[in-house]
Amino acid sequence: MAENYIKISCTECQRVTYWRGTSHRKKGVEKKKLETTKFCKFCRKHTVHKESK
Repeated sequence: MAENYIKISCTECQRVTYWRGTSHRKKGVEKKKLETTKFCKFCRKHTVHKESK
């Protein structure tokens, strides 16, 4: 099965700092955006990261 990759970007500096592989999601299921706290190497601190386009 193929994987899709999503970009995870910092909410403060808006830079993409992580990529995450996901398996195919079922059609018709509401997708929720991923939101987590991670270390941003550009801000040099832990910040909230959200899934972006």
